[in-house]
Amino acid sequence: MLDPESLYLAQAGVLNNEKLRGLPLVISLSHPQDAGGTAGQLAEVLIKELKNVPIVEFDSDQLHDYRARKPRIRFVEDHYENPVMPQLKLYAVEDRLGTPFLLLAGTEPDLQWQRFVQAVVDIAERVDISMALIITAFPMPVPHTRPLPVSAHGNRKDLTRGISAWHPVADLPGSVSSLLEVSLGKAGLGTAGFAINVPQYLAEAELPQASLLAMEHVQMAAKLSLPTDELLDASDAAQVQINEQVAQNPEIGVMISRLEENYDNSVKNLGQKMLSLAERDEGKLPDRDELGATIEAYLAQLDDEGGTDARG
Repeated sequence: MLDPESLYLAQAGVLNNEKLRGLPLVISLSHPQDAGGTAGQLAEVLIKELKNVPIVEFDSDQLHDYRARKPRIRFVEDHYENPVMPQLKLYAVEDRLGTPFLLLAGTEPDLQWQRFVQAVVDIAERVDISMALIITAFPMPVPHTRPLPVSAHGNRKDLTRGISAWHPVADLPGSVSSLLEVSLGKAGLGTAGFAINVPQYLAEAELPQASLLAMEHVQMAAKLSLPTDELLDASDAAQVQINEQVAQNPEIGVMISRLEENYDNSVKNLGQKMLSLAERDEGKLPDRDELGATIEAYLAQLDDEGGTDARG
């Protein structure tokens, strides 16, 4: 195998920065099979809403198949402009309270998967990540009118136990994210993956509900304060649009009714409720007074440091 380190460029000395050691790593890669645009939309919101700095950039010309996934470009009357080229970067990010974490986001590689995976594992080991949280999504025969199931996986059983109602055994096409989980685990690093089960009939459209659910799991697992407002608003709007389209098409309504019946029967037969990470850990969460005290302490820390905002 060629040297994995030649797949990326890192800021000088950044991987030796003590401030980056021991942070959680969130992996959220977009690709054509990203049901509901879940991972891509989650990463987009985090980068847009939170203070971040790209510290490593991977060479897309080595990793991307331009014939299979052609970049988009805009034609305006008599010229082209604004090409959207694939990007894949590792970001250092701060949550809303200034807590740092790492985010690997962008276009999933088409090529050189083993070399890319080894490069990510090498970086993760160098900065001694506390754990890797992997976001994926896939289409399932479930209705949008019920809580979306989450398939939790990985070696951090404290973060995955009790979330998934179903525990199937199946041979599936691999992905970079699944290979990363295996390789990070072999390297002795903690992993927890949250695969959102997106309704099959909505898998090709953006479904902010799925990204919001993924964000909630990342937030709980890594104890971060993440920006949910945009996804909450988008989820409400999407729900209205879906319901309107269903009302206009009785056949779709019949299909959803059957999915609801199957869903409810499956949950009943399993004899357990599918829990989100927040519901599973209910009672362990800080109450309003405790959360208020945490925020007050954070603001007091800013005052002690000169009254500047953490975001600059």
